[in-house]
Amino acid sequence: MLIQEHLSIQEKLAILTDAAKYDVSCTSSGAGRRGRAGSLGNAAQAGICHSFSADGRCISLLKILLTNQCIYDCKYCVNRCSNDLPRASFTPEEVCGLTMEFYRRNYIEGLFLSSGVLYSADHTMELLYETIHKLRVGNRFNGYIHVKTIPGASPELVERLGFLADRMSINLELPTAEGLSRLAPGKTREKILKPMRQLQQGISRSSRLLGYDRGYRKTFPTERAGFAGGASLIQPALAAGEALSCGKPGTQEKGERHVQKASSLVLPASAYERRPFVPAGQSTQMIVGAAGESDFQMLSVTQALYENFGLKRVFYSAYIPVNEDPALPALTGGPPLLREHRLYPADSLPRLSGFRAEELLSEKKPNFNLLLDPKCDWALGHMEGFPVEVSRAPYETLLRVPGIGVKSARRIMAARRQGALTFEALRKMGVVLKRARHFITCQGQMEQGTRLDADYIARALTGDGRRDAWEIAHREDFCQMSLFDDFHLN
Repeated sequence: MLIQEHLSIQEKLAILTDAAKYDVSCTSSGAGRRGRAGSLGNAAQAGICHSFSADGRCISLLKILLTNQCIYDCKYCVNRCSNDLPRASFTPEEVCGLTMEFYRRNYIEGLFLSSGVLYSADHTMELLYETIHKLRVGNRFNGYIHVKTIPGASPELVERLGFLADRMSINLELPTAEGLSRLAPGKTREKILKPMRQLQQGISRSSRLLGYDRGYRKTFPTERAGFAGGASLIQPALAAGEALSCGKPGTQEKGERHVQKASSLVLPASAYERRPFVPAGQSTQMIVGAAGESDFQMLSVTQALYENFGLKRVFYSAYIPVNEDPALPALTGGPPLLREHRLYPADSLPRLSGFRAEELLSEKKPNFNLLLDPKCDWALGHMEGFPVEVSRAPYETLLRVPGIGVKSARRIMAARRQGALTFEALRKMGVVLKRARHFITCQGQMEQGTRLDADYIARALTGDGRRDAWEIAHREDFCQMSLFDDFHLN
């Protein structure tokens, strides 16, 4: 369907903000940049103010598509080329005007810009680059910008855009190559992973030349990168000895030679000495429940992405049936919101608590218990390691206790040097005692009213899980503020 001409800004905004709401892989944290004289805006690492769309999704960034016209026919996507729906497209000047006006009204503190693929990947990427360049240089906008990378776009365009954006991302969409070929026939593993590797290389080079570390120490994959759970989208490339991977851990000089030999970077190193490249890192998104993959497969792929591509975050989006197609699943119970809800805390366990995907799930147990927190589910299967005495347990052991996170574990380590710990003191430190109380002792004693019995603990925790499950399943009953309630832009 052709793009409609002569639409007003308001009509385009209604079409292109609605088309962008299914992409959840946007956050505002991770980049810090002070305001400059003559420029408008800044970026704060701690996050930004929040508004919400009518369907409850956070859009503290102005979240829009450049166009919802697309040459691809991804079966799960509302904007696929075979759908008969209103098509619209912004010009770069219109996106700049909207961003500046929304920012001046204090509605937003940044921009999330994605796009359908118009004519070709390079043509679309050129439009995105022109838009962000006009915003940064012409309008002197210094706020937060997150841009979607177009699969198959020229490496030079990707690299040039990386010096203007705070964060870039390319959606993996589905964790297996089979699912991708079946549901998104226009996309391939190479088109998705190549720009991911390029962004990783650019971030690493920028960190090294500018003399600071953003947490991308694992620049290239190591031999540790093994993962189970079926043939993933990433596994064939690594198993075949991907050209961009380095040798064994510790062979830094060899790794550097591999970087120079197989690097997909185009611009000279001097460009990285002047300004940071994608300072907030890169992210991606996977759709939950569209192709029948298990939680084990999704978590294994997520673990590999963190270890081998240096991603900042992996986001999960419950599959919402917006199209009718025989290749898509029939969801009798609605979108798998509970699976999405459980994957987020599970995703943090390998990143922050030292867990491995194969510890949490397996081929015999491929999915999480929807009524239990993933760490609680793991702990109930490993009761031989509990209870944990918080006054003596090492930091790594504390991180494996349900209800104790990174911050509370650090606070425990610091506080116990000053004296004995109590359950009330743990509560004040941020420990979630309704979970932790079943797995810890203070001065050798469990909290009154608890006992170390797996069945008893499971019943107690499942009661909380059922209440949480009901709230998630009925989240449409709650009303959030809308960014556009007070929209009067001429």
